Amino acid sequence: MEMTVKRGSALKQRGACVILGAFEGKRPGKELLELDQALDGALTRAWQQQGFTGAAQQVLLLHAPATLAAERVLLVGLGKAREANLEGLRLAAASAVRQLQERRISSCAVALAECVVPRSSVAERFAAVAEGMLLADYRFDLYRTEEIDKLPPTLARAVLLVTQGDDQIAAATAIEKAQHLLRGVCFARDLVNEPGNVKSPQHLAERARQMADEVGLACTILDKPALEKEKMGALLGVAQGSEREPRLIVLEHRGGKKGEAPVALVGKGVVFDAGGISLKPAEKMDEMKMDMAGGAAVLGTLFAAALLDLPLNLVGVVPAVENLPSGTAIRPGDILTTLSGTTVEVLNTDAEGRLILADALTYVRRFEPRTVIDLATLTGACIIALGHHAAAVLGSDERLVQKLLKAGERSGEKLWQLPLWADYSKQIKSEVADIKNIGGRAAGTITAAAFLQHFTRDLSWAHLDIAGTAWADSTRPCYPKGGTGVGVRLLIEYLKSVSK
Repeated sequence: MEMTVKRGSALKQRGACVILGAFEGKRPGKELLELDQALDGALTRAWQQQGFTGAAQQVLLLHAPATLAAERVLLVGLGKAREANLEGLRLAAASAVRQLQERRISSCAVALAECVVPRSSVAERFAAVAEGMLLADYRFDLYRTEEIDKLPPTLARAVLLVTQGDDQIAAATAIEKAQHLLRGVCFARDLVNEPGNVKSPQHLAERARQMADEVGLACTILDKPALEKEKMGALLGVAQGSEREPRLIVLEHRGGKKGEAPVALVGKGVVFDAGGISLKPAEKMDEMKMDMAGGAAVLGTLFAAALLDLPLNLVGVVPAVENLPSGTAIRPGDILTTLSGTTVEVLNTDAEGRLILADALTYVRRFEPRTVIDLATLTGACIIALGHHAAAVLGSDERLVQKLLKAGERSGEKLWQLPLWADYSKQIKSEVADIKNIGGRAAGTITAAAFLQHFTRDLSWAHLDIAGTAWADSTRPCYPKGGTGVGVRLLIEYLKSVSK
C-alpha cells in the first residue's frame, strides 16, 4: 500500500472514499456538521435512529452528494471519547479497511489521526492509524491459482490527512516507521502461514539468511553436525523423529555500542508439530504449522529492528525442528542430556517446545545478554486460561515483566502475568533424572515456564506464551485468519523503550 501525508480538509478530498471518525455520545465536530448539512441531515437521522452511534468499530458508508469532492464517505466509530486510546484508533482504521475491501474500493483519504486521543502525540496517532490499516490489508495468497479476482482487493493508495502544516513532517516520519514495523509483522505472518511441506527447518533458516542479507544483520546457521558438536541433546532429541534435519538460527543486530550487552530474543521454531510418539488428535492438526510462531516473531522483530535502525545490540536465536512420530523418534520415558548438562526425563513427546528452548536459552548465554525474552506457542493450558485475547508473561525479573506489560498495552498485543513461585518447580522434579518435561495437568502454563526457568538462573529473563494469540481462527479487524505475527509489535515497543 502506498501511503502519503497531505494537508487539507477531508471534505475537499477527491477520490473513491474519505474516512472520518466519530466518537460515541459526543457532539459532532465542524467537519461532521458540514458533512451532515451536505447530506441534508442524513447523519442526524442515522444518530437519532441508532443506525450509527459512533460505537467502537461501527461503520457507516454513504454515497456522497455532488457538493462533495469524494465519491463516498465512510464513518468509523471510535467509542466513548473518555475511553479513547491508540488501540481504539488502530482498530477503527482496520475496520475501515475491512469495509473498503468488502466494497472493492482500492484508494482512500483518511482523517482519523486528527481525532483527539488523550495522552498521545500526533506521531503516535498517525502511527496507530497506519498500523491498523496495514495490519488489516495483509493477505496470504501465495498458493491461490484460481478465482484470485474474487478475493477482496488490497488497498493500492491511502492519503492520511493533517490539518496543521507543522504536523506533516511528524506524521510522515511516523508512517514510514509504521511501514518498517509492519514489514516485520508481515514477514512473521508469511512464515507462520507457509505449509509444512514447504517449511522445513532448512527452509526457515534460508528465509532468515535472505532477510538478514537484505537488511544487514549478521547471520549464523548451525546445522546438525554443528549441533552435535555443541552437544545440544534436547534439541537433537526432538528432531530425531523427522528426516528433515534441525537448524539453529542466530541473528545479530549491532545497532548499539561495541561491547554493549545485547538484548536476547529466543523463539520456538517447531515447523510442524504432530506431537511425536505422543501423537496429537487429528482435528486441527493442520494448524500445527504455526508452532514456530515464536521463532517467526523473533525473526520479524530482528527484521523490523534493522529497518528502524534501533540503537541497541540485539541477538535472536531460533531452534528449528520438526516433531514427528517415527521409528527413530524419542519415546516417553527417554532421558535427554541438554546443552547445560541437565538431564530431562521425557514423559510426553508433545511437550517438545520447552526441550528445544532449553538448549537455545543455554546457547544464548555466550552472548552475555543483559536481558533474555523467549516466545513460544508453548501450552494449550494458556488458551484455557486466557483464551485468544492475551498472551501469558512470566519471568524472574519483575521490572522486565512490568516493562513488557506496558509495551503490550501500548502496542495492542496484551499480556497477562502469571505467578512463577518456587512451589511450581516441585512439579517438574524427576525421580530418574534432574527434571521432567511435564508437571501434570495442574498449572500447565506455569510449570512449562518453571521448566524454562531452570535454564535461565541468574539471568534477567521473561517468557511469553503466545499459544492463544499466534493464530486466528477467523478474521478480526487487525488480524486475518491464520498467522497473526503477534509478538513483533510488542517487542519493538519494548526495545524502543529500553534503547532510549
